[in-house]
Amino acid sequence: MAAVKKSVSVKDVARLAGVSEQTVSRTVHDSPSVRPETKERVRAAMRELGYRPNFAGRSLRRGKFKTVGVAMFNITGTGNLDRMEGFAAAADKHGYAITLTKVDGHPYTLESASSRMSALPVDGMVVIMNRMPADFGTFEPLPGMQTVLVTMLEHPLCSTVDNDQFDCSRQVVEYLLGQGHKTVHFISCPERSLSGMQREEGWRETLRAHGIEPPRFIRGDWTAQSGYAAGQALADDPTCTAIYASNDAMAYGCIRGLESRGKRVPEDVSVVGVDDSLGDIVPDRRLTTVRFDNKRVGMWAVDKIAGAEGVAPGVEHMLIPGVLVAGDTVHDVR
Repeated sequence: MAAVKKSVSVKDVARLAGVSEQTVSRTVHDSPSVRPETKERVRAAMRELGYRPNFAGRSLRRGKFKTVGVAMFNITGTGNLDRMEGFAAAADKHGYAITLTKVDGHPYTLESASSRMSALPVDGMVVIMNRMPADFGTFEPLPGMQTVLVTMLEHPLCSTVDNDQFDCSRQVVEYLLGQGHKTVHFISCPERSLSGMQREEGWRETLRAHGIEPPRFIRGDWTAQSGYAAGQALADDPTCTAIYASNDAMAYGCIRGLESRGKRVPEDVSVVGVDDSLGDIVPDRRLTTVRFDNKRVGMWAVDKIAGAEGVAPGVEHMLIPGVLVAGDTVHDVR
């Protein structure tokens, strides 16, 4: 019968390193009060003995796990990798870690995401709301589980942060109208996309603010192929001199669709996208688009949970504006 391996304690590490248990504890927390050579001796003893700090016990003493849970649909979705970089950067700054879970199910609920997170050693959770949860209006975060939602929608009990999708469309429409175009046609996105719906609303309301009735939009699905089909359809519309697509992939597809019908971009039709996500992939032109700071969104969310200096306590709602980046796909028709 194999012998049961004895667990290694702080006392064992202290004995091997020839220091006090308090010095071992301070070394674990990387305290500046311990000399570098002493830290190295303690860490060498920890490695030799296979010692790991008891973070569960430490969390009971301090009341924190120093971990933020992140719930998301699709890690590789546009902007999510940059948000993850922001989560990681802010967590590292505060000495926190990130626990990642994938949200499944349609419809999904914030309650189910919160319940799953409550079983994990986390101090708070961030939910990237690509879609509308069924219980958004009734959700109450668990006591002690600070919750930040990545969405433009305001919630009475949870802090929220996102790129300003409505203002993104306002910037695009104002820019194209300022270039002399009489109206702006729109390639929208799947109806379940919250960011896409906000972009659609921003496009519609900005045109109406100028006394222009929005033309009928075309529903896309985020892919270049759907943009290609939309471009072909809009090429036959003599009133169409400017097109705004909900993302860069559809914008580039739209350009190819227009060109397949003999239209020149930008001489005949101007095209603008959103995300600034494909500039390093498409080599032959610079798309006019809107750039978002998704890393900043991620950092703000973790800062809120970790209690960063300058972040107000309580519920906050933060919208981060995008920046319009002028390329070579818009023509001034004035």
